[in-house]
Amino acid sequence: MPLIKRSLSLVGHRTSISLEPDFWAEVDRIARQEGQSVASLVGAIDAAREEEPLASSVRVWVLQALRTGR
Repeated sequence: MPLIKRSLSLVGHRTSISLEPDFWAEVDRIARQEGQSVASLVGAIDAAREEEPLASSVRVWVLQALRTGR
């Protein structure tokens, strides 16, 4: 499955994240459900991560969200 790269502004800086389409679909769905933008949601994930790569942090966050019924 090819990765899809998206560019976002996080804390005033442009960054790109590459994820599988299924992960982007869940990020989009959860952002809509919570009434926020994808950039805002990814920004919150970014702020909470430590040394992990951002794409990995997003994948783990999506997995945890699905496990908790989000």
